[in-house]
Amino acid sequence: MSEKPKLRFQRSNFVVANIERALTFYEGVLGFDVVFVKESAEDSYSYDVFEIDKSNKMRFAVLGTTEQRNVMALTEVPEAKPIAATPRRSAIILEIPEIDRVVAESKVLGLKVYPEDKLITKDGREGREIGIVDFDGNLVVIYLITKAAA
Repeated sequence: MSEKPKLRFQRSNFVVANIERALTFYEGVLGFDVVFVKESAEDSYSYDVFEIDKSNKMRFAVLGTTEQRNVMALTEVPEAKPIAATPRRSAIILEIPEIDRVVAESKVLGLKVYPEDKLITKDGREGREIGIVDFDGNLVVIYLITKAAA
């Protein structure tokens, strides 16, 4: 029997129009650490795979947590329009212990916050889940487990 090749998930990436504005949510509200922010190279592969016009000057921010460095990235494309497509194409899912604070601060920023739903995991745990749409139309679903499986 052959072993599956080892797979490593590096990070997710959202395109945003303004890194500083995006960081008010990702760093200020959600609590990510900013690992670094840099100008993207003129020959960055991101131009090709995100189909970004090369006349746009991009910047790139890498975010992490104390346990997970480089877990998320934000690619700034100043001309990027907010994502309006439905159904939404992607999301990141975050376990957040301070779920009420995050919801309240997201509303203060003017972000779209979906009504809360009851979360029941496939292993029977229960909790709360709430979707938040960032300034650029990217979906972030936050959750908190409140009851262990029976």
